[in-house]
Amino acid sequence: MSAGNHLEVDVASIPVKPASAKEVRELEIALIIGTLLRPDVIQEILHPREFTTWVDSLAVAAGALAREKAGYTVAKIAEELGRSETTIRNHLQGKTKAGQLVRETYDMIKTGKLKITIPTPECEETKKKLETVKTTLKELLEKL
Repeated sequence: MSAGNHLEVDVASIPVKPASAKEVRELEIALIIGTLLRPDVIQEILHPREFTTWVDSLAVAAGALAREKAGYTVAKIAEELGRSETTIRNHLQGKTKAGQLVRETYDMIKTGKLKITIPTPECEETKKKLETVKTTLKELLEKL
């Protein structure tokens, strides 16, 4: 659904309690994208200090939370994500900034408050051109 020059992504169908590997992946992706596109997080990203490390930490936190919600043990999560159990626990307990942000995003998904909007200036421009073509076509048809 388009809102002005933004594309809104519907996250209502994202499973908050995944029951399959596919659903775990869907939740994980929603947590990553939803967290990265939050205005407060975008401000953090604008500061380039250790950007790659920070985004990696965010991805691990999202993967850990998605798997925890599916009932995975900390050991299994650590094994799948290639991180230590301590790192996974720290993310899940909100002891890391990434863990806190991902948990907030999860709560927003769960309560229906997460709105993912993606700027799409090209789409708006194309929409205007299409409207012009439609108007011109309508005028031509009326003349016939």
